[in-house]
Amino acid sequence: MTWRATLRDAASLALPFWRSPEKGKAWTLLLVVVGLNLALVAMAVLLSFWNREFFNALEARDAERFTALLFTWAETDSGTMPGFAWIAALYILVAVYALYLRQALQIRWRRWLTEGMLDQWLAERAHYRLSLDAGEADNPDQRVSEDAKLFVDMTLTLGLGLMRSVVTLLSFLFVLWSLSDSVTILGVTIPGYLVWVAILYAGLGTWLAHLIGRPLARLNFRQQRVEADFRYALVRFRDGSEGIALHRGETAERTGLMGRFAAVMANWWDLMVATKRLTFFTTGYTQVAIVFPFVVAAPAFFAGRIPLGGLTQTASAFGEVQGALSWIVDNYAALTEWRATVTRLSGFRRALDAARAHAGEGVKAAATPGDTLRLDAVSIALPDGRTLLQADHAEIGPGERVLVTGPSGSGKSTLFRAIAGIWPFGSGRVEVPEGARAMFLPQRPYLPLGTLRRAVCYPSAPDSLDESDLREAMELAGLAHLLPRLDEEDAWGARLSGGEQQRLALARALLNRPDWLFLDEATASLDPAMERRLYELLLKRLPGLTLVSIAHRPGVAEFHTRRWEVRDGRLYAGVDSSTDSTAAP
Repeated sequence: MTWRATLRDAASLALPFWRSPEKGKAWTLLLVVVGLNLALVAMAVLLSFWNREFFNALEARDAERFTALLFTWAETDSGTMPGFAWIAALYILVAVYALYLRQALQIRWRRWLTEGMLDQWLAERAHYRLSLDAGEADNPDQRVSEDAKLFVDMTLTLGLGLMRSVVTLLSFLFVLWSLSDSVTILGVTIPGYLVWVAILYAGLGTWLAHLIGRPLARLNFRQQRVEADFRYALVRFRDGSEGIALHRGETAERTGLMGRFAAVMANWWDLMVATKRLTFFTTGYTQVAIVFPFVVAAPAFFAGRIPLGGLTQTASAFGEVQGALSWIVDNYAALTEWRATVTRLSGFRRALDAARAHAGEGVKAAATPGDTLRLDAVSIALPDGRTLLQADHAEIGPGERVLVTGPSGSGKSTLFRAIAGIWPFGSGRVEVPEGARAMFLPQRPYLPLGTLRRAVCYPSAPDSLDESDLREAMELAGLAHLLPRLDEEDAWGARLSGGEQQRLALARALLNRPDWLFLDEATASLDPAMERRLYELLLKRLPGLTLVSIAHRPGVAEFHTRRWEVRDGRLYAGVDSSTDSTAAP
């Protein structure tokens, strides 16, 4: 990606914030921060003149003027000069609030950007499609958290730094020009030669910095990626700790983790070498810049054309001009990191746009009048395009209880995903009753972060459900021992056993009282007695419930009146659970 493309992507990421409803406060904060930074530049100019008077007082051995320039004020040829104590106090105050208000703007911008990214990630289940086919949007968690933070922070820091460098350049350019002698080269008189020397010095440094530091953009991008991969692997290890311990899989996990960390180390070494090369140059460039202004201004001093104070002011002005022109050299490493961050965020945004653009593809799930669920010419495909399952026609009426059977991996769970309207690959149409409340319970329930109460009530808000109903559902599901811990926060997905998690999900169904309930091996971790009890409980407590179950245990069949069988890539709809399956018409 070229720098022009990077700037275009950065603008498309940043500009919406400055046009959003937040723009009033955002622009106000930005203008105040810009004003404070301009004040810092103005004080730097003032200090250059104060510096001249201070060293002239030292050269003249004028103790009274020396003291006045330190603590009060002094009359000079340029007018009244405030003492250093006043300038320093004001400088500190302005610098502190410039940083404070910049951080206030930063957190507002980051909140807006994070909200927007989360909305786009969650809209039209784009997050689910990305989980199936991430493409260039790997590790979306890092992009929402770390990359968004870096983008806002570095954009403000670099942007304000660039603005300050431009203002510094314009301010000190006139000062340096007025202090510069003319020089005659090959018979041509060049006025303000110190200005031209500063421009040549900075231009050469910028060109060399770009040549030396060019690989850093690619290496920074890769470093962010491998770091995110390693962090994701550690999170997976933490979440699967129990299974790893049961399988005695620590050695295998260590091998996998160290393999990912090896990628971190390998790229880090490459990054170190590239950074070392750039640092050699930038450090040498900076060190030379300390004495270079004195070297180019020294002939005028030795010739007696400027006093000591004039020499120090000339060196200071030259240094400010050269430093402003060398902004790219000084920030080249940061610019490459910022570029990598922009690339990752823009790639994530493009992946989200593509995911939402494909939201209408695949099996169409539409709410229609009536009370029957219908599958018409449904063909369910895998992400690579291969057909997994076909269902020409099938129906489920209200209050029916249908058992779905078939070999593992035949597409039963994916069929449920298509009915739920989230599977993006395939074709055909699923009609679901309009206004019917459906709930899908997978074999491994999702338990959100937070309290146990929130996990039981999910997806409803805890305060929207009656306390007595909640406690009754917990007791009926055999979770009475957890009632004292309802308001306790814990990693419940790791704390509860598989059977407890499935009972909690069934308690969730009792609380939310759906019209349609789809159970995908949702009782597989329970013993047959508990499984029987909970099926009986669901049918008793939720009269009129339409129940569709995926299960392999023969005992589950008695709670269902019809059977669907998945066999040889097709769905066969049976008349009742005791008869043989016949092909769906």
